[in-house]
Amino acid sequence: MTGSGLVDRLDIVDVCTRMCWHTDKREWEQLRSAVFAEKVLVDYTSLNGGEPAELAADDLIAAWRGLLSELTATQHLLTNHLVRTDGDTAVATADFQATHLLPNALGGPMWTLGGHYRFTLRRSAAEWRIDGLTMTAVWAEGNRQILERPSMERKNG
Repeated sequence: MTGSGLVDRLDIVDVCTRMCWHTDKREWEQLRSAVFAEKVLVDYTSLNGGEPAELAADDLIAAWRGLLSELTATQHLLTNHLVRTDGDTAVATADFQATHLLPNALGGPMWTLGGHYRFTLRRSAAEWRIDGLTMTAVWAEGNRQILERPSMERKNG
């Protein structure tokens, strides 16, 4: 790997890690400014069914904000990064574990999900940005309803 190839790899891993970091810290502006391209092809069909969708980055972040902001905490961990670059495009994969916490009277306070992500990235102005995100769920443990509870309370409350 050449020096520039190593720098690209490190920058790509950093952008993917920032997606998790800024999400967990609820740093929505940094998530927008440092992570995503203007449009992102999002595929969570392994978890939710449906079809992949191209979303404006602002809409994706707003959806995550609505889903996660009422939780007490989240922790998204990425590991085992593999990166392949081709000019100004790249594909990165990584295993993940995502833990979600919301103490509640309706069941366990945690839901943990594991699997892997496939990121597609594009370089513009010497910065890499995620323009595609595919999450493949492999396993889960705990109370998934903690993610559904905030939206149910808003609808019923």
